[in-house]
Amino acid sequence: MKQGRSLMDLVSELERQRNMRKDYIADTRNLEISTDEGISTLTMFLDNTTESFKINETTHQQISSRLQIPYKYYQKMRAEYPTLLDENINCWLNKRAEKRMIRILDGKVRAFLSDRYRRIDNLELLEAVLPIIKEMKGAEIISSEVTPTNMYIKVINKKLKAQVGLNDIVQAGLVISNSEVGLGSLKVEPLIYRLICKNGLIVKDHAQKRYHVGRQIENDDSAYEIFSDETLEADDKAFFMKVQDTVRCAVDETKFNLGVEKLIKTKQEDTGSDPVKTVELLADKYLLNQNERGGILRHFILGSDSSRYGLINAVTRASQDIEDYTRATELERIGGEILSIPLTKNENTMKNITNLVNLAM
Repeated sequence: MKQGRSLMDLVSELERQRNMRKDYIADTRNLEISTDEGISTLTMFLDNTTESFKINETTHQQISSRLQIPYKYYQKMRAEYPTLLDENINCWLNKRAEKRMIRILDGKVRAFLSDRYRRIDNLELLEAVLPIIKEMKGAEIISSEVTPTNMYIKVINKKLKAQVGLNDIVQAGLVISNSEVGLGSLKVEPLIYRLICKNGLIVKDHAQKRYHVGRQIENDDSAYEIFSDETLEADDKAFFMKVQDTVRCAVDETKFNLGVEKLIKTKQEDTGSDPVKTVELLADKYLLNQNERGGILRHFILGSDSSRYGLINAVTRASQDIEDYTRATELERIGGEILSIPLTKNENTMKNITNLVNLAM
């Protein structure tokens, strides 16, 4: 499992972000985009003043999607004809007038969202789940991180473990993740942690999600900054109580044993005699880049295990080599996707990974 920052560093960064963030609700007719030397700026016309902020890559993608401008064309205009891009965006912002939530961090627009978007604060989430984790006997946070798009808290329970093979012990755990910029729901997902190589496998089954959908903010102003109010705080209290209950139930012995049982059965399913072909098929299915393909293939061959179990471990081991924490976590989820593919009913082992991919389609 990829290591992020310490819990103390995570708290420090989340506190810093809370002090540096701003949120606005704005009528799109009061927004204007301008691009200079590849850097785009969003200007908001408030009642008595204007505010201007640089736009990050996530926001560019969200603007492109909302205005239905194909992203490849959006990027081409941005690189080769920025004034055309600005004209396109500003025209459609005025033509399709609506209220949008504009999220700001460190002087940059980090998200362009619906005015119904429910703000689930990473720091408040952490403060809600930490006491529950401390209640769990044997629980330990082994990895945590906050990226420009997501926060992650990965927990194992040292008291809940099982053996999948000789000297091959796994422990139960969970992953809590959240995005403040609209790139995913709040998730609580079961985790299987393999001690021998410190791989984390995020189990698809029994994952719980809570979506960022709230009430529409009623206000006739053209553009204004929004803050937490008593009503929102009351809603958040009830919401986080439900999240706490979800976390309490995430590390469940019965569910863990079912996952381990599945994992043991994958040892009996052969993926074939050609590891290169196996990884190529997997890469095509899950859109893996060349570095990811190479890393998985290397660990698959070094592991000397052509079973589905060996493939899962190659994928989750390769996640540790990836620089980006969010992408590394996605590979841990891909390992869970491979585990969740229905087992074959045949007594013989699988002929090759093609069957796995076909079943996943």
